Amino acid sequence: MQAMQMNEYRKLQMVDIAVPEPAPEEVLIRVAACGICGSDVHGYDGSTGRRIPPLVMGHEASGVIAAVGAAAGEYIAGERVTFDSTISCGACGFCKTGAINLCDNRQVLGVSCGDYRRNGAFAEYVAVPARIVYRLPDTLGFAEAAMIEAVSVALHAVRLAAPEPGSTALVVGAGMIGLLILQSLRVAGCKNILVTDLEAGRLELATQLGASAVLLGYAGAQAGKEDVAARVRRMTGGRGADVVLEAVGSAPTVRLAIDAARKGATVTLVGNVAPEVPLPLQSVVSRQIRLQGSCASAGEYPEAIALLASKAIDVTPMLSAVAPLSEGPRWFERLYAREANLMKVVLTPEPSA
Repeated sequence: MQAMQMNEYRKLQMVDIAVPEPAPEEVLIRVAACGICGSDVHGYDGSTGRRIPPLVMGHEASGVIAAVGAAAGEYIAGERVTFDSTISCGACGFCKTGAINLCDNRQVLGVSCGDYRRNGAFAEYVAVPARIVYRLPDTLGFAEAAMIEAVSVALHAVRLAAPEPGSTALVVGAGMIGLLILQSLRVAGCKNILVTDLEAGRLELATQLGASAVLLGYAGAQAGKEDVAARVRRMTGGRGADVVLEAVGSAPTVRLAIDAARKGATVTLVGNVAPEVPLPLQSVVSRQIRLQGSCASAGEYPEAIALLASKAIDVTPMLSAVAPLSEGPRWFERLYAREANLMKVVLTPEPSA
């Protein structure tokens, strides 16, 4: 089969590799669509340490079951499906309590981090455990379904943040996950949702998707951008935001998230680009800020599928392009260069002749 493999950092090429043989508890899926995740782009240059070549990346995917292992349960060939990006063991203490994202033996599709290597879905076929597979409604297209994983991540973060009705929420970062967090907050009943980013185009999209107000900038007022924390305090009578969700993962944005939060607030950290960031410890301690990490998702897939199918969460405004897998290297470079107004690109493998 054809696959797009990263043989060295910032070098992707189409290669011919063997079709995976599904284990008894797995299903083989013919990939119809696979999204380029921001984590793939960040891993593309080796900066995260979680995409060590050689590797076939890709974990946001949908497709059709091509073959079913002998112990894979009730799935049959021809069913339209998606699947979790987290490969959980199903047997550890965390899995047994439903916290599959904290699985002691957790692997992520399309990731190579030294501890394991798991080829992903930038290929014609991928084999995954049947326990992480979910059927798709016929009304949901494959390109939209490839974004279910990202929707589940946003839903999980909002569930952990637990905003109360009438509260003010701040979303730091209006990339794909930030915009999905915005919509998930709206679904959760949050009425006053502020969004900040460095790119005006992304903030225009945030307004379109329901943000109450958008703020251009992260910290300070340089280059015509706002001091967002100060602006949030002014907008909230000096208090700060009740709930803050950080969807970037860099030192300045984490600092902003903490600075913009009111006393006693929860700051949920979703972005995961930098391995370490400085922490304003005295501010966190003296203002009793609760820092809450949010990792992947844990059971939110059915809700994500239902919300997408009903259009309660709309991913189409974020879908910049659907392109053949063979054009993937070019799209990676464009995303890596942070091309303006380019957000989500979905790649479609072409069946071999």
